[in-house]
Amino acid sequence: MSLVQGTAMYVGAVLGTGVIALPAMAAKVAGPASLLAWAGLVVLSAPLAATFAALGSRYPDAGGVSYYARLAFGPRAASIAGWCFYFAVPPGSAAAGLFGGAYVASALGGGKTTVVVTAAGLMAVVGLANWVGLKVSGRLQLALAALLVTLLLAAVATSLPQARLSHLHPFAPHGWSAIGPAAALLVWSFAGWEAITYLAGEFRSPRRDLPRATGMAVVIVGALYLVLAFAVIVVLGPGAADSSAPLGDLMASGLGGNARLLAAGSALLLTLGAMNAYWAGASKLGAALGRDGQLPGVLARGSVAGEVPRRSLAAVAVLSLLALGGVEAANVGAAPLVLLTTGSFVMVYALGVGAAVKLLPRRSAAWASALVALAAVAVLLVMSGQYLFWPLLVGAGALAYGKYGPGAPKGTEAS
Repeated sequence: MSLVQGTAMYVGAVLGTGVIALPAMAAKVAGPASLLAWAGLVVLSAPLAATFAALGSRYPDAGGVSYYARLAFGPRAASIAGWCFYFAVPPGSAAAGLFGGAYVASALGGGKTTVVVTAAGLMAVVGLANWVGLKVSGRLQLALAALLVTLLLAAVATSLPQARLSHLHPFAPHGWSAIGPAAALLVWSFAGWEAITYLAGEFRSPRRDLPRATGMAVVIVGALYLVLAFAVIVVLGPGAADSSAPLGDLMASGLGGNARLLAAGSALLLTLGAMNAYWAGASKLGAALGRDGQLPGVLARGSVAGEVPRRSLAAVAVLSLLALGGVEAANVGAAPLVLLTTGSFVMVYALGVGAAVKLLPRRSAAWASALVALAAVAVLLVMSGQYLFWPLLVGAGALAYGKYGPGAPKGTEAS
């Protein structure tokens, strides 16, 4: 995987489906002051991204955060980290598919049937791309990232002539305390900095290219989020809080045409990009966990760099479809899936940055970034609250499998 493809993977993983609706949702909670929440999370994401890049460049392994946790804390922590990420991707993918499908249904009609069929179709496209191999997946991600960045920049550039700075006043209509809840909403938009560590071994030169790809992705993602959030507020004004398709509304204000069709196109690009990056990382991780005895050994094929982990990929696809079918059968929508996924990723972050503090050279720039990231993740843990129940349950399952499962090595893990 080249530097450019790796950067595109990162952009796709982080610039995910949250951008479809969260600028408007944050504006509803905090008004123009939500821009401070966006800015704060962009700043906090830099040390977090740098920490995972430092780990990935020094320890390029398909196990990613699970591997780092093993080096730092032992096999039990590795199993918990691996399971929390692996079993977060299916519900997260189902939620992302439902977000994209809702935009398509809004544009074309068909209601819930269109939503579900679109979500399943997105999974099929991403699964096929990854089944063929990471080289194809990387090229797809590069094309998606280029289209997405172009589309977002066009939406902002063409809509800004309609901007009114008066829309920035009052700046904090719901009080300064509303910035915290707005930031909590936006955490979904900044998950993903750990996802590419599972693909570190696929880079041509991990030690050289992974930090460079990370730095480029931080700048691209941070700039796009900030300019988009700013445009939503100054162009749409108070109406931003009630917009269900802020991207479409921005495009329509600048380009004209059918806002719902434009929003649907954006949603599909964002969803494909995010799902492609996460499925690529999760399938590699599943193979590594099978290799290490933390998941059934049948998944182990594909853990070596350059191999395609098709069995692990198939498991991710089946679990994603089950998650999609489950929430539709229960008629509860995407919200529970989002909460389960976010809580799991925060747990993965905690184990990853904790491992970084222990593994990275003391008093180095990377170690200092890890300390800052650890403080940021501590805040995220507090914000997650009750939604940590799911990763705790998954972690308990990982420990039970490590002790009693057929794939557990005898001796150390079973002790």
